[in-house]
Amino acid sequence: MAEGEITNNSSKEGVNENKNNKSCINGTDKTSEKKASMKDPETFCCLLQPGNADSSPDYIGIRRFLLARKAESSSYRRLDWRCNGKGYVAYRNYMRRPRKWEKLQTPSRPSTPGNSGPWNSRSGSFSHLFDAESWNSSKDQRSGSVASTNRSSSLSDSDRPRQRGVEPAYSFVGMHCIFDQCKAAAVTVLKFGHMSSDLLAYGASDGTLVVCSVSDPPSVLKQLNGHSKDVTDFDFSSNNQYIASSSKDKTVRVWELSKGLCIRIIYGVSPQLCIRFHPVNNNFLSVGNAKKEITVFNFSTGRIITKSNFDSEVTSMDHDHTGLLIFCGDAQGCIYTASMESRTGALSRSHRYKSGNKLKCPVATVQYRSFSLMTKGPVLLSCTQDGSLSFFSINLESQGYLTLRCSLKLTSRIHTIRASFCPLLSLDKGEYIVAGSEDTHVNFYDLTRPKHTCVNKLQGHGFPVIGVAWNHGENLLASSDLYGVVIVWKRAKTK
Repeated sequence: MAEGEITNNSSKEGVNENKNNKSCINGTDKTSEKKASMKDPETFCCLLQPGNADSSPDYIGIRRFLLARKAESSSYRRLDWRCNGKGYVAYRNYMRRPRKWEKLQTPSRPSTPGNSGPWNSRSGSFSHLFDAESWNSSKDQRSGSVASTNRSSSLSDSDRPRQRGVEPAYSFVGMHCIFDQCKAAAVTVLKFGHMSSDLLAYGASDGTLVVCSVSDPPSVLKQLNGHSKDVTDFDFSSNNQYIASSSKDKTVRVWELSKGLCIRIIYGVSPQLCIRFHPVNNNFLSVGNAKKEITVFNFSTGRIITKSNFDSEVTSMDHDHTGLLIFCGDAQGCIYTASMESRTGALSRSHRYKSGNKLKCPVATVQYRSFSLMTKGPVLLSCTQDGSLSFFSINLESQGYLTLRCSLKLTSRIHTIRASFCPLLSLDKGEYIVAGSEDTHVNFYDLTRPKHTCVNKLQGHGFPVIGVAWNHGENLLASSDLYGVVIVWKRAKTK
């Protein structure tokens, strides 16, 4: 029995030695895991839990040591994010981006022949209106009269999940140049020349019309003085040799850019609110006025060709690419389609779209586009003063009949703020709209997303942004504010 006990004890000692060896190995693994886990903030939280009364001095020392040390994972996450702004705001927007699990919780709606993707349609009206987020105003970053700058803009493409190989929607590298010749007068309208990437003109509330070149170095070409009140609208001829401008002083003026002179003045009896050259026959000049009519003038002689009456003041208009249709908006929020004869200039009303909003607000923007992937055909964008963006499909076979495809409700506005299509990127990445705002930002919206429609913001103005315009190459975006500052933004190159 004694010998048997000795053998059992020796076997037990061997087992204990094996256990001790394993525990040593496991101990080294645990220490390495503990060192690796020290980088995790959750491990810090566990270590910060109070211990027993006997171990309180050790607990206080560990707590002080951990509070004095920052979590390394947060610094790693700051290195991972990619945004143009490289500031606190951009990093905050990156941290607030929707995660994959949030995307999975979004309910999907089935597509039907009557709706396009997530947009729900009922008897021609859309029931989903989306409120855009409001952002805090940025600091004023104004500079001299004409200045090139390398300052980067504060953007956020935070709402869109990042994918490999996909460029952020409309990323900008900063400001290309700044113009402030209007001296505290609001820049009410600005446009680039037809098929031009460097010819820019803008009109102000003091009646001046400034023509600039945004090529390096940027410069002011002509300053056209003649209107005594606000320049409400203007348009370039197809060869960019002439500009026709309308004003609240009841006149239409035709300017020759090479000489910087007014070669013709057409007097009216009411404020002239919008103006367009015919895209095919530049001898026709269509003007909408406060007398509830569109007047077609002969550009060469200045004589009236025809008139067409509407229900309210005509505040905005645009032609289709063929010149056979005119789309115009009035002061009551209605959108009209009128047919136009290319040879004689005769006008005839064909359709009217009346919005369901109880508040009758003027239409600030009417813009035509010949193709959209969302509708597989021509589309129309309208923007009213109360902040309603409407997106229509156009049926050319029925003389331009409009069908509302989607609507976006922004914050209410006091000033007349314009919007514009973003045509090039919309062909393969969404349906993008750029618009000014009273929070001093230039906002980008994707109409194909029912939530988080605002995908980017440009910060640099110190006053409400009321005008936006793309150049032909869509690598430059011009924006104007209420204090007369025009900023030309340079878009990042896509691979």
